[in-house]
Amino acid sequence: MASSNAKRAVLDVALFLASQAALYYTMRWVLESMSPTKKEEVNAKQLEALKRLGHANLKLDEYERTVANEVIHPDDIHVRFSDIGGLEPIISSLRESVIYPLLYPNLFSASSSLLSAPKGVLLYGPPGCGKTMLAKALAKESGATFINIAVSVLTNKWFGESNKLVAGLFSLARKTQPSIIFIDEIDSFLRERSKGDHEVTGMMKAEFMTLWDGLLSATDRILVLGATNRPNDIDSAILRRMPKRFAVGLPNVEQRRKILKLVRSTNSL
Repeated sequence: MASSNAKRAVLDVALFLASQAALYYTMRWVLESMSPTKKEEVNAKQLEALKRLGHANLKLDEYERTVANEVIHPDDIHVRFSDIGGLEPIISSLRESVIYPLLYPNLFSASSSLLSAPKGVLLYGPPGCGKTMLAKALAKESGATFINIAVSVLTNKWFGESNKLVAGLFSLARKTQPSIIFIDEIDSFLRERSKGDHEVTGMMKAEFMTLWDGLLSATDRILVLGATNRPNDIDSAILRRMPKRFAVGLPNVEQRRKILKLVRSTNSL
């Protein structure tokens, strides 16, 4: 009888010690994840590109810091317009529609929508024809704050957090303007709305469109640049906000010749 009580006591002590050890390591992990030192290291990584762009003294909230992690400095992009062959007409139009309004806003400050700078540009066409490459070269040539946003960055499991992240995206773009918000495969994010959409998805789309069209003033130098190979799946309200659309199709014989000539000259260097 005494031996069984002793075994039970030893078992109770062992379980108690195991539970205390588990509690200790859990609390240690929580405290380390919330430590100011670790938070400062994350912030330094997120704001590195912004500091190099001359925005070192920005005061950002937690949502803007999350989006700031997607900022790409133009010096980190190694693609220029001269590296793209066969798309000279589109490149010329992008210079006039995007780069000049971002760099010289006084020339595009007219009240008429026909003369003012566009708030949205869409690149569409088959896969592999240079849409993303054009976007990278555009960021390189313009020198603007390039926010390469992904849908996963704007989604959150908590109700209402996605809307705050969308608001943080546009507030960060406003603070760091001139800025370009690039959304690759925009049809997966801003596709045609339907009754089958989840409530959170519908709210996020509505928030995005409201901040894009309703709250951007004529003096804001913010451009939303989208790329897709399925333009018919994009919501009509989104297409209305992207008046400049460029079809990047399959290259013809002359364009293929220019591409091969460019590849040959690059390999010979």
